[in-house]
Amino acid sequence: MSILSIQSHVAFGHVGNAAAVFPLQRLGFEVWPVHTVQFSNHPGYGDWRGQVFSAEHIREVIDGLAARGTLGACDAVLSGYLGAASLGQAVTDAVGRVRAANPAALYLCDPVMGDTGTGLYVRGDIPAFLRAQAVPLADVLTPNLFELEQLAECGIASRTAAVAAARRLLNLGPSVIVVTSLRHDETPADAIDILAVTANGAWQVRTPFLPFDPPPNGAGDSLAALFLGHYLKARDAPAALAEAAAAIFAIVAATQTAGTRELQLIAAQKEMVRPSRRFPVERIA
Repeated sequence: MSILSIQSHVAFGHVGNAAAVFPLQRLGFEVWPVHTVQFSNHPGYGDWRGQVFSAEHIREVIDGLAARGTLGACDAVLSGYLGAASLGQAVTDAVGRVRAANPAALYLCDPVMGDTGTGLYVRGDIPAFLRAQAVPLADVLTPNLFELEQLAECGIASRTAAVAAARRLLNLGPSVIVVTSLRHDETPADAIDILAVTANGAWQVRTPFLPFDPPPNGAGDSLAALFLGHYLKARDAPAALAEAAAAIFAIVAATQTAGTRELQLIAAQKEMVRPSRRFPVERIA
């Protein structure tokens, strides 16, 4: 199976496509990466080089793929950090072209906008674009808690509220909402939760919270990719949640052991495919 991944890229470290492509390849997928930006490193370091690509650049790359007759063989589109709403339009155009060639293709939108504590770190037009155009097209949506609040336009302090907000987004079009980096009134201080919500139910997996200072970037990008890979194989949200949660925990644990802020994807690659530590998935609704 083949996946078109349209998101940011860094030469050093692992965020965006640099965090998503390798996990998908280790799961056995062909991945066609298209970069919305190419930076030397994550901007969190405070200094970087590179540029944001134009929407026309993205469209030209998709044109080249279409010229090879590949779009009909694309099983899914994955998108992440955009940089500008105009780039988002190029992404949604690409989704439309892929679905025209293969109506069964899935679209996973990782609505990268910000995080609790840091707030919004994209341009101000991105949330409205995602809410109005990307979310209705998506089959799977993977917001963190902050992004879920932005998209559902409500505050969330409890698991019940998180499930309700996710269901509000299901009404806009997606079949599955995966809420990452979730800490609510029922989450122990030493744990962190991930939810998967569909029209048929809601499930939670809880893993230990591993402290970092500063925290690594890119874990959400890898988790979205891992969930997509397992969901493509099984079309089972709780099963994909279990596999993705175990794999991302293994990656983050290896990163903590290494004492670095960059995800240790290479060091954890065997655990990524066959995690030695797994966590129960609880049906909560």
